[in-house]
Amino acid sequence: MSDAAIRKDVLAELDFESSINDAHIDIAVENGIVTLGGYVTSYAEKHGVEQAVLRVKGVRAIAGTVDVRVPNERKYSDEQIAERALKVLRWNSVLPEDAVKVQVLDGWVSLNGEVPTYYQRTMAEEGIRLLEGVVGIINQITVKPLIKADDVKRKIEEALLRRARVEASRIKVSIDGSQVILDGHVHDWDERQVVKVTAWAAPGVSSVLDRTVIG
Repeated sequence: MSDAAIRKDVLAELDFESSINDAHIDIAVENGIVTLGGYVTSYAEKHGVEQAVLRVKGVRAIAGTVDVRVPNERKYSDEQIAERALKVLRWNSVLPEDAVKVQVLDGWVSLNGEVPTYYQRTMAEEGIRLLEGVVGIINQITVKPLIKADDVKRKIEEALLRRARVEASRIKVSIDGSQVILDGHVHDWDERQVVKVTAWAAPGVSSVLDRTVIG
């Protein structure tokens, strides 16, 4: 697939995604690598741009990024953002009480703490992502596993067999401590993401090393 065709599809995907205003987003493609530039008005929109680009067939990776420029009428102080972030975390039923600490500097939210699963780590970030005034998130929450490595491997392999988008026989799962290592081949970026997300979703996983190859 040519770079020109990939760029055309990326622009079409951004235009299709109703949560994104692509008027100020710059796109360049070389050897399947998409370089992003320009700006959006919220961190949620920035995240949406990156996810939309990765959905496009032929995209191998993303380089660069879009900036977040919050309009003056939607700006909040660091103290206001921190207060709202704490409320979001407090009302999140999947998070252990007071497990996540928040620090805000110039609109950047740093999350620290310890949770039992990667799902909880992800949910903490997703709740903060939608807050107005946030320009970026640094997720430093660690995952402390509560289950044995053999159980983790078995659960991931069984989950991959259930996934319609995954050819499980082409994927090898191994465990090193609490880290999951993925090897093998996938058909495209979308399948690769499904495999990776499936591995992260297993209880007890603290990190995933994805060595799968597209092709």
